[in-house]
Amino acid sequence: MPGERHEPVPARRERTGSERVHRHTVRLRPIALAAALMAIAPALRSVAQTPLASAKSLSCVFPVYATGTWTKGEPEASVKPAQLSFRFEAIDTQDGTAEVVGPFGPSHIIARLADRYLHFMQIFTAGPLYTTTVFDRKTRDGKLQAVHTRHEYTEVSLPGFTSRPEQYYGECEVGR
Repeated sequence: MPGERHEPVPARRERTGSERVHRHTVRLRPIALAAALMAIAPALRSVAQTPLASAKSLSCVFPVYATGTWTKGEPEASVKPAQLSFRFEAIDTQDGTAEVVGPFGPSHIIARLADRYLHFMQIFTAGPLYTTTVFDRKTRDGKLQAVHTRHEYTEVSLPGFTSRPEQYYGECEVGR
């Protein structure tokens, strides 16, 4: 209107590049945090929900195995029936320890829970390495699938003794 005084409109100040980045960073932080939590939540839930997380003992049976060897420098393998069984006791996944009890008595071993897998490792002073992995996957009988591997090689093959690499397939039953 005539005679009215108008205050000048202040000019909009342009934001600097760092101010724009900071404003977007502040807005994105909650989104990034939410996305990270959503990404790790299934892994945290899966470890807590797996029966392996609270297992204090396992009884394992392996009815079939594959054995490997080298004939004239060429690798070969064969699959055969097996009658291997043993137990894991005093399983402590927090400390990473357990005992394996087999035909030759108990032995202290390493235990490691990783997501839905429970790994056991036994290292012998003479050189061989035995590993067992129990999967959080059920067999037809409701037990858990497992694989046991023996890394061993001797020049002479003796029946009834491990003298070549072996891998056993079977199942384990969780005890508390």
